[in-house]
Amino acid sequence: MDVTFALIEAAEARIGRNLNQTPLLSSPHIDALAGRHILVKAENLQKTGSFKARGGWSAVSALSAAERARGVVAFSSGNHAQGVAYAARQHDVSALIVMPKDAPAAKVAGTRALGAEVLFYDRATEDRDAIGHQISQERGLVLIRPYDEPLVIAGQATVGLEIAAQAAELGVEAANVLVPCGGGGLTSGVALALAARAPAMQVRPVEPAGFDDVTRSLVSGKIETNIALSGSICDAILTPSPGEITFPIIKEHCGPGIVVSDDEARAAMAAAFRYLRLVLEPGGAASLAAALYHPDQISGDTTIVLASGGNVDAPLFAKTIMEAADDRP
Repeated sequence: MDVTFALIEAAEARIGRNLNQTPLLSSPHIDALAGRHILVKAENLQKTGSFKARGGWSAVSALSAAERARGVVAFSSGNHAQGVAYAARQHDVSALIVMPKDAPAAKVAGTRALGAEVLFYDRATEDRDAIGHQISQERGLVLIRPYDEPLVIAGQATVGLEIAAQAAELGVEAANVLVPCGGGGLTSGVALALAARAPAMQVRPVEPAGFDDVTRSLVSGKIETNIALSGSICDAILTPSPGEITFPIIKEHCGPGIVVSDDEARAAMAAAFRYLRLVLEPGGAASLAAALYHPDQISGDTTIVLASGGNVDAPLFAKTIMEAADDRP
C-alpha cells in the first residue's frame, strides 16, 4: 500500500470529529526568544496527549470486521501505545501493547487505563519488532506498526492538513515546519500533506543528540542506524533508524535535520509552560528547542513548531520547571 494523498484524505474522513483539531498558538515572549514569529501546533492537546491518536484511529478504523475480531498488537514507548489503545477501545477491539520496561510511568498507566494489555521488553537487549511480529503470529493479532505503516502515516498526515489550513487563515504561506522525528511517521506524513496543500512550507526533522539517524541519513542519502537504543530523555523519538517507507518520503520532501540536546529540550519544556501554559514531554518539545536554540539553522520570518506530545511523568516535569525557575535571571 502506497502513502498517497487519497489515502491521507480517506484517513481525514474516518477521523472526522472523533479527534481534536488542535490549535496553532503563539506568544510574544516565545517570538522574542526565537528572534522570529513562532506558531506552535499543540498536539499535546490531542486525545491521549499526542498526535499518535491520529495514526491509531486511522489504522484501527480501517480494519475489516474479521480483523477487528482478531484484535491488534502494537509496540511503542507510550504515545503510539495510547493512540492504538484508545482507537481499539472506541472500536470494541482488543489491544496488546509491547512497551519498553523503562517507559514513563504516565504512558504505561495511560495505556492500561484505556483497556490494553501491556507486555514489557528490554529496549537495550531485545528487538521490539521481532517481539511484535512473533506475538502477531502466535496470537493471530493484527500488527499496527508505530511509523512504517501507510495507514498510520496517513493518520499523522492530518496534522499537516490542519497546519496548512490554520496557517492560511493567518496569512502564512511559507515557513519552516519543525517536526520531532523518531521513525519518521509524523515527519513523512506532514511533509506529504504540506507538499499538496502548502508547497511553500518545508518540513525539518528534529532529533535528540546521539539519536540523529534521520539527520545523518539525509546527509548520506541512505538509511543510517543509531548505535545506542536508549540514553536520552526524549523517549518518544528514540528509534534505531528511519523506516523503509518513511525515509524515501523524508528524503524527497524534507530539508536538513536539526539536532537538539536534552538540556535544550528541558529548557523548551519550561518555556512552553511559562509562556504558553503547555505541558510538553521532552520529545514533544524538541522542535521548540530547535526554534529557540538553533535559529541560525532556520530560514524565514515565521517558523511553525509541532509540539507532538505532553505525556510526561509529573516528577520529571516538576523538576524541569523548578530548575528552570531557579536559573531564571
